[in-house]
Amino acid sequence: MTPRVMIVEDEEPLAMMLRYNLEAKGYHVDTVERGDDAEVRLRETVPDLLLLGWMLPGVSGIELCRRLRARETTRGLPIIMLTARGEESERVRGLATGADDYVVKPFSVPELMARVRAILRRSRPELIASVLRAGELEVDRATHRVRRRGRELHLGPTEFRLLEFLMQSPGRVFSRAQLLDSVWGHDVYVDERTVDVHVGRLRKALGRGRGRDPIRTVRGAGYSFDEGFAEVH
Repeated sequence: MTPRVMIVEDEEPLAMMLRYNLEAKGYHVDTVERGDDAEVRLRETVPDLLLLGWMLPGVSGIELCRRLRARETTRGLPIIMLTARGEESERVRGLATGADDYVVKPFSVPELMARVRAILRRSRPELIASVLRAGELEVDRATHRVRRRGRELHLGPTEFRLLEFLMQSPGRVFSRAQLLDSVWGHDVYVDERTVDVHVGRLRKALGRGRGRDPIRTVRGAGYSFDEGFAEVH
């Protein structure tokens, strides 16, 4: 699945420049201008990495970082702070609050991209890996090919993204709304029942009835990739 990055920055030209470069590298990007708005958004959806400005309206970046580290759902969220404050004491303060990295403006975009990738490689290696495997199932993200027991399966693009996303977090249950945001995107407005339709198509493509179904339905909650499927031989 495409790594999801949230940019919290009130300098619009900088935010747009970062968004352009991240999207050009294949990341899914969400931008927020205010610290308090970002805090609300992060209660709903947690990205894979946060680029966080220091000086923000509403809630400062340093305070938002502190609050995120105190909350269980965002305690492990990778955070890179973006700031014009280059003094050693300020860098220490930012890192002590819980930031994983610290970039001083103006900064090199290629360097920032390298830092983003390095942090994701450590925190979410499955987002960087080119091949996902679980038991008899193999997903090649570079070629968009799926194989089960060595036999190639034919999935539509949405079913591929859905399987890819679920395989990254075996056992975790995602609601239909979360799947819509993560697989279809925030800017796409479709009915939640659309998720059920595509899960049905995915199950059919994976060969339900001819082998164990790796997609688990959790009544009243949503769907997950069966963590026990990796043990299938």
